[in-house]
Amino acid sequence: MELVSHRDMARLHPTGDYPERQERLRVLQEQFEFREAESASEEDILRCHTSELLEAVRGITRPTFIDPDTVASDTTYEAAMLAAGAAIEAVRSNGFALVRPPGHHATPDRAMGFCFFDNVAVAARYARAELGVGRIVIVDWDVHHGNGTEDIFRSDPTVLFVSLHQWPFYPGTGGPEDQDETLMNVPLPAGSTDEEYFRAWDERVESAVQAFEPDLVLVSAGFDAHEEDPIAQMLVTEAGFRELARRSVGLAPRTAAVLEGGYNIATLPTLVRAALEGFRA
Repeated sequence: MELVSHRDMARLHPTGDYPERQERLRVLQEQFEFREAESASEEDILRCHTSELLEAVRGITRPTFIDPDTVASDTTYEAAMLAAGAAIEAVRSNGFALVRPPGHHATPDRAMGFCFFDNVAVAARYARAELGVGRIVIVDWDVHHGNGTEDIFRSDPTVLFVSLHQWPFYPGTGGPEDQDETLMNVPLPAGSTDEEYFRAWDERVESAVQAFEPDLVLVSAGFDAHEEDPIAQMLVTEAGFRELARRSVGLAPRTAAVLEGGYNIATLPTLVRAALEGFRA
């Protein structure tokens, strides 16, 4: 699995001491070889988001808070377009996009939770429109529920969205009753280990995805469920992420992945490497 990124994502969109900061990409780009992607187009973004959101992000000219969790500045739009573009390139090449800002909290009309445009959703809609991909499953194992991805695809019968996440937790969505024909939320309690994740996969995820018969699996690969991550309370190990990646590859003929969370700078490269081993197994 090829890595896709862009050096400017480690320079643009400064966020100070926030957990989602430039150093996340810098440490990854220092340790991994990657191919540079191009920015997404406006057309790519508008398949998932309103023109009002696009213009609002483009129009940011000074440091500002979108919400208490989401800081932005005059380079945020450029970084967000590069992140979405790298996700698209990952779909083209069956690769893994190392990006920031992350995307899965961005709803059709709102930036939130460190996210501005939903990278994995933009990639999925690109795959449908430009690559002729039929059915897609998005598997999100970030520690937070991917509320933005859910909102974008809730009424889309061609995309199955599966989210395994800590609950109750930010952003407060994705509870046990939040289910639909092409929507599977798997809320897990704080303190869940590899074994709890694998059990949920075996009991719920595997059979649902097999029944859906996807042509492509897109992974929202967050690493903030790790036992040493500073902003969550899950206990997934390096081996756990390797196995989640290995299982994800088996879901469809094609696989691509996009980085979401993971805020321990010391452990993030090791966890990405473990996931790559799983994706390549």
